[in-house]
Amino acid sequence: MSPLPPPSWVERDETMLRRAIDVARDTPPADVPVGAIIYDAAGVEIAHAHNRKETDGDPTAHAEILAIRDAVGVVGDGWRLEGCTLAVTLEPCAMCAGAIAASRINTVVFGAYEPKTGACGSVIDVLRDPVLPGFTAVRGGVLEQPCAHLMEEFFSNLR
Repeated sequence: MSPLPPPSWVERDETMLRRAIDVARDTPPADVPVGAIIYDAAGVEIAHAHNRKETDGDPTAHAEILAIRDAVGVVGDGWRLEGCTLAVTLEPCAMCAGAIAASRINTVVFGAYEPKTGACGSVIDVLRDPVLPGFTAVRGGVLEQPCAHLMEEFFSNLR
């Protein structure tokens, strides 16, 4: 008996993460290489960004926040990104998870887990907290090794 093919969403998630990895590779050298892409409900890329915290001197200039800012108004009703998917190379922190929930993004797909500040299940789970309105589906560990390698390479070069 041959194994079942993967569901179509697995291939879609991996395609989205590959693009996020490409964006992360364009991160300025001083910044942690994180790439984020926002796709509309049809799977069309509507925004992308990489981390610019050090470059901009802005503690909120995480890839997810910058991508959300760029996507606002492109789809839906003003600030609402309902029906959208965020693909990001690193598990979002609490600030980014809060922005994801506030913008009403439907799905988050991330690559590497963040054991120190991850807010999508590793340390805390902001997006699946029953107190929050709405629901954001979260799929983590997609292309985890290539995403983790970006982080390992960056931090090994600092030493």
